[in-house]
Amino acid sequence: MQHRERERERCCRMPGMLLGDIVPNFQADSTFGRLKLHDFLGDSWGVLFSHPRDFTPVCTTELGRAAQLSPEFSRRNAKLIALSVDSLEDHHSWSKDIMAYNNTEAGSEFPFPIIADDRRHLVEMLGMLDPEEKDQAGMPLSARCVFVIGPDKKLKLSILYPATTGRNFDEILRVVDSLQLTAHNRVATPVDWRPGDSVMVPPSIPEQEAMTLFPAGVYTKDLPSGKKYLRYTPQPNPISSDRTDG
Repeated sequence: MQHRERERERCCRMPGMLLGDIVPNFQADSTFGRLKLHDFLGDSWGVLFSHPRDFTPVCTTELGRAAQLSPEFSRRNAKLIALSVDSLEDHHSWSKDIMAYNNTEAGSEFPFPIIADDRRHLVEMLGMLDPEEKDQAGMPLSARCVFVIGPDKKLKLSILYPATTGRNFDEILRVVDSLQLTAHNRVATPVDWRPGDSVMVPPSIPEQEAMTLFPAGVYTKDLPSGKKYLRYTPQPNPISSDRTDG
C-alpha cells in the first residue's frame, strides 16, 4: 500500500520540458512497432500528443480528426505520434473504432503510430500527466498535451489541455505553419494568422534593415503612443523549405 502511494506521488511530480529543450531520444513500443523517436522523425518535424485513455469519447474524436488531417501534416513534412498510458493491444483495437468513427473503409491502416506507455515512464518524464484525472487504481492519466518538435529535435511548442476539453487539430496545423515560417524568416505571426496573411516585423530589426530584408514593403500602424512597433509585411514565400511539395 505504501509503495502504491509513493508511486502515485512520484507520478504526480511532473518535471516537464521547456521550450528549446532537446526532446529525449526515447524508445517505446507503438502500433508501428518499436519506435526510437529521433530515428522515426529523421529530418522531419514532429507532433507528439498524448491523450487520457483509449475507448473514450473525446479522445476518439481527437484522433479521428488527426487521422483525417494526417495528409496535411505530411505535406508539411510533420509526423504525428500519439501516446497514452494504455496497452499496445488496446491501441490496435481502438484504432479500428477510430477509423469506423471516420467512416473509413474497413481494413484501412491507421496513418500514424500510437505509443503504449502503460508503465507511465514517458508521460512522467515528459510532464504529460494530469494529476486531476486518475484511473481506478488512483494513478494519474496522461493529459491532452501537444509537443511540436523541430528537425533539430528541440521542443518548439507545448500546449496542455484538461481532459474535459478536446483539441482543435486545425489550430495545431496552423501553429506548424507559423513555426515553419518563422524558423526560416525573421518575422512573427499575429493573432489569428493564416498562411497568406501579412506577418509582423519584430521590433529587434532596425527600420533600415527591415527595408532591405522585406523588399515587398513594410507598413506601420499609427498608434496614439506614437511608437512604431506594429510593423507588417507581406508573408515571405515559400512558407518553409521543409515542405515536401516545394
